[in-house]
Amino acid sequence: MRPTQSGIAFATFVFVAALSLTVELQSQADSKATHGAFEVTSGLGRKLYALPDDDKVIAARKNLAADPKDVVRVLQLSKAQAARRQYREAVATTTQGLAFAPKSAELYLERGHRELGLREFKQAMKDLEQATQFAPDLLDAHYHLGLAHYFLGEFDAAAASFDKARALAKNNDGLIDCTNWLYVSLRRAGKEKEAEQALARITPEVKNTEPHLYFYLRLLHFYQGQLTAEAVLPPPPTGPDDLEGELAFDTVSYGVGNWRVYHHQRSDAIGLFKNVVKGQAWNAWGFIGSEIELVRGNK
Repeated sequence: MRPTQSGIAFATFVFVAALSLTVELQSQADSKATHGAFEVTSGLGRKLYALPDDDKVIAARKNLAADPKDVVRVLQLSKAQAARRQYREAVATTTQGLAFAPKSAELYLERGHRELGLREFKQAMKDLEQATQFAPDLLDAHYHLGLAHYFLGEFDAAAASFDKARALAKNNDGLIDCTNWLYVSLRRAGKEKEAEQALARITPEVKNTEPHLYFYLRLLHFYQGQLTAEAVLPPPPTGPDDLEGELAFDTVSYGVGNWRVYHHQRSDAIGLFKNVVKGQAWNAWGFIGSEIELVRGNK
């Protein structure tokens, strides 16, 4: 018996539906292969994801399983996870460590650092304050505490923390990093004279050794008037795998945009912030800062 026209149409519909479902499932599988677990929704409503495990995460997890109460191994796993943007996993790892090492400043610092990336600024502040209490001379604890205050818009408190961190700097890299955030905190707090004084220590002799701090140093030269915005802004990253390129782009674009904000040029800053949050490095300070400014602008 010959198939009817309606029978052919129904069979075609079933085939197309099955093909569509297959394509959708394959797309979902491909998506899971390119990123890991869901981490957090940004203030702009974008879902942010981790990257899949790499060899370092697998090795660190195995090492910790062999000695689960070794703080050094806990930190190694957390940092390996964070390098893959597995921030919730890193927080869980450090929380397990704090259960047996409740006075470890390094664990509080590590957890607070990752909570900043998850936009949990108030919880990060609590952990970082604990870190500064257990280890008052721990530069990174004061530095990240400054970031918690900064992202909450508490610019005076941020400046105080960055000033403490800078006083603990033992090399030019620490001086450059802390001075950048000290300067912008003071500018956002409306303390222009103090901000200019903070720049005085950035002399021509000050050079960086950490590669990504080269971009902070160029920003400091921009703040000093030695470079124009056009000269300091780097090109966009070449692709999702250009991690160093994206870090430079986010850092400097946010820095220039932020400069425009405290020079009452917010409308000129918006485009820079929007370009930053299109990227993948959602844990970068420049990304978080850009996101916050865009959220503030929408209120």
